[in-house]
Amino acid sequence: MKPKDLLAFIGLSLAWGSSFYWIKIAVGEVGPFVLVAFRLLFGILGLAVVLFFNRPIAPMDRRTWQNLLILGITNTALPFVLISWAEQHIDSAVASILNSSVPLFTMVIAHFALTDDRMTPRRVLGLLVGFAGVVVLTVRDIGGDVRLNLLAQGAMILAVLFYAGSSVMARRNTKGIQPAVQALIPLLSAEAFITTGALLVESPIQFPTLPMTWIALIWLGLIGSCLAYLFYFYLLHSIGPTRATMVTYTFPVVGVALGVFLLGETLDIYLVSGAVLILGSLLIVNRK
Repeated sequence: MKPKDLLAFIGLSLAWGSSFYWIKIAVGEVGPFVLVAFRLLFGILGLAVVLFFNRPIAPMDRRTWQNLLILGITNTALPFVLISWAEQHIDSAVASILNSSVPLFTMVIAHFALTDDRMTPRRVLGLLVGFAGVVVLTVRDIGGDVRLNLLAQGAMILAVLFYAGSSVMARRNTKGIQPAVQALIPLLSAEAFITTGALLVESPIQFPTLPMTWIALIWLGLIGSCLAYLFYFYLLHSIGPTRATMVTYTFPVVGVALGVFLLGETLDIYLVSGAVLILGSLLIVNRK
């Protein structure tokens, strides 16, 4: 990995890894749709500034526009809302660990969608170990409102599936597009989708009033969306989708640390064991 790629990888790790902490802060006051709507708005404003100074060339063909607009729904709008809703019911640390399984699902989808990324016995073993980690985290949340806990973890897995499928789709259909354009067009379609959803699901809209909530939304927009997507789409075409999604390996480190030390979330044997199993499965899959 070149120094430029490594810096982008580290930046993306910190930007997205810390997002679980800020989502947990924001959902304390506003609903998931309103949270994501403001997050996307600030992300769009940040990318507009980048485009103003960078002046990239926008794609002209209709098919590319369609693919980017679809990615806005599958890679941004739906997973953002699912994760935000899930964090109303589970710890941010658990959310970050479950999100780290993106490469495992990417591997499965790529096996059927691509010709150069097939399953192997070692990868199947990694999948089984990773699934065991998910089961451990599920057992951790037995107690309280079990149904909501399980639904929240299911929402996280569904978000991971959207991320995995979108990564494969982006690899196949968005080559040669500059990162700023590749980030902005999906955010615009995602904002339209989310705003409509907010009006339908969370009406009357509750706007944030707490300063900490606004800080969380601005951080999620400018760092967790604008800057993160610039890094992500750069890495997607520079080092490939498999290695780019490996950034999720680092999410548990950042997410668990922030959740435990800043939010007072419990660090127990289930959390540690689930993290070890999921990270171990990723090592099995990627070991040469």
